[in-house]
Amino acid sequence: MFLRTSLLPLLASLALALPAQAAEQAALQDARTVVAASAFDEYATAAEQLVDEALSYLGIRYRFGGTSPATGFDCSGLVLNVFRNALGLDLPRSASEMASLGDKIGKKDLKPGDLVFFNTMRRTFSHVGIYLGDGKFVHAPSSGGKVRVESIATAYWAKRFNGARRLVDEDSFGLSAQLISTR
Repeated sequence: MFLRTSLLPLLASLALALPAQAAEQAALQDARTVVAASAFDEYATAAEQLVDEALSYLGIRYRFGGTSPATGFDCSGLVLNVFRNALGLDLPRSASEMASLGDKIGKKDLKPGDLVFFNTMRRTFSHVGIYLGDGKFVHAPSSGGKVRVESIATAYWAKRFNGARRLVDEDSFGLSAQLISTR
């Protein structure tokens, strides 16, 4: 009898605790969803800022060593200007130095704001652009050219593609872990 009377309150307290625990787990899951959605929104905003900034330079003339819209851009000058103005991030000066930053990604995993690299001078990572989405990238091409958008799938660029890097990390929005450790 004693066992039965002491078990009854214990079972009742367990019955009350289970819905509370389920509600707590649901609230925790909701909080995780909000954080994930927020991080994605921040990533999307950063990528959008990069794309918008890059497209604002369309038509600016190419200039070897150029780093400003007033005098012209070379490929890495365009990229460092875009990242500085859109996100406040100072990148190294050369395409090959930029290629050592961020997270390496495959061509099929490209997202807007990623850096795309090409071998245009018989050496890896000699040219850089910013991926826009839908197979397009923006870059400052070469002498006599202007900042423009091109398809990564055209024969010329597809043949010379060297790889891509993601400097803005969508999982924990912000800079990739490698970039943060080098700053």
